[in-house]
Amino acid sequence: MKAVIDRIVDGVAVILLDEDEHRIEMPSRLLPEGAREGSWLKVTFELDQKGEIQQREKICNLLEKLRNKNK
Repeated sequence: MKAVIDRIVDGVAVILLDEDEHRIEMPSRLLPEGAREGSWLKVTFELDQKGEIQQREKICNLLEKLRNKNK
């Protein structure tokens, strides 16, 4: 997927994704070094299975604590 940096205002980058120009905003500090208004970006996503497992375990532990709190 490709995206273009539309503008950067007060440390927030407005990015237009793909041909439909879906708009997202993100802190400009997260952009690659040298990125500026008008820069094109390659955008990719990948699954983080280890992170997902860790998050599920964290949620399960919190739920268990809540269940035991009311006993």
